[in-house]
Amino acid sequence: MFIQTVTINVISILKTERRLRMEYFNLNDGNRIPKIGFGTYKLNGSRGVFTIQAALKNGYRLLDSAVNYENEGAVGRAIKNSGINRDDIFITSKLPGRHHKYQEAIEQIQESLYAANLDYYDLYLIHWPNPKENHYLEAWQAMLDAQRFGLIRSVGVSNFEPTHIEHLYRETGVMPTINQVELHPYWSSKTIREYDDKHNIITEAWSPLQRAGEAFQEKEIIELAQKYHKSPAQIILRWETQLNVIPIPKASSYEHQISNLDIFDFKLTPEEVQKLINLDKISARRFDPNEHEEF
Repeated sequence: MFIQTVTINVISILKTERRLRMEYFNLNDGNRIPKIGFGTYKLNGSRGVFTIQAALKNGYRLLDSAVNYENEGAVGRAIKNSGINRDDIFITSKLPGRHHKYQEAIEQIQESLYAANLDYYDLYLIHWPNPKENHYLEAWQAMLDAQRFGLIRSVGVSNFEPTHIEHLYRETGVMPTINQVELHPYWSSKTIREYDDKHNIITEAWSPLQRAGEAFQEKEIIELAQKYHKSPAQIILRWETQLNVIPIPKASSYEHQISNLDIFDFKLTPEEVQKLINLDKISARRFDPNEHEEF
């Protein structure tokens, strides 16, 4: 019985692998980015290398890291070990608040590349605006110069409100390609999404399955999972991509990595998308970027 169960599971995974396909968004600078990524937060050391390498093997081509994750080295080693062509992988890292001043930002971008043993990042983000410190414009100018130097291919932001982005645009004339924000079934970031869409900025979702245990029990999500023969996680991730959002889930298990990618063979109706938006709760937002700061 055990052998039969294992065999069935392996066959199921192999069938899933064969039908997986990746879709892409076009960025406002002419580059393109996969519609779903792999989050690497708390994936460190050899365990992190193994998990990230498995994700690449399973089909992920967008990796999301950050200086404050302290795992750029693990990401770089996993890429090297994977044997996949560097140009086929889209790699993101993020600048921490303690290095927003211009020269510090330039040097931190260089250090990020050294840590990962990379020649360039596909995308580099300002991790938080930290408006009380008010150095994020310097950081943005440093990133634009790093882009001109060839260290970064696309520049973006994370956890930015429209007012923060407007400030960057007024001073530099350059809009971010990406705005990575808190977004999940209980907080769809409606105002930010609408602003981003209007200005041709792609929204990314960190922790897209936030409070998954709770969200997985929502009647609307259970009904959709049954209708489309998908898991609650797959319903949520597909919902996010249909909002023109890139979800960045993290998964350590082989099965969950494969399952999270397998979301492009069905489509929710507009009414179903709205049903999940209606799950929004103001109290579910964890951080207000106008107040919360990280360094």
